[in-house]
Amino acid sequence: MTSPLEQKKIKIAGPSIVTANRTWDGIVVYRTAAKGWSADLSEAAIVRNSDEAKALLAESVADDVGAIGPYIAPVQVGDDGKILPGNLREQIRRTGVTFGQPAQV
Repeated sequence: MTSPLEQKKIKIAGPSIVTANRTWDGIVVYRTAAKGWSADLSEAAIVRNSDEAKALLAESVADDVGAIGPYIAPVQVGDDGKILPGNLREQIRRTGVTFGQPAQV
């Protein structure tokens, strides 16, 4: 499997966003249409073709002060406009660990 950080050929099969990690605390962030970063997925700029994705990714890579490791990720957009992660990797990044934490002794 190719790392999302090594995206050379960009193929978009549906709505996508650019995501990264905030530099000072590692929180998952999403590139916004206002050319900033937000921890709120609902504020993410959505792209729908590879040219838009390449442009948004290039802009995001250039902003290495606000976030590191940007890459394109799929999303699902509901009929109500709500944006949800488009794959398991992004669901895990958004919600955290997938197993219960050990009990405190």
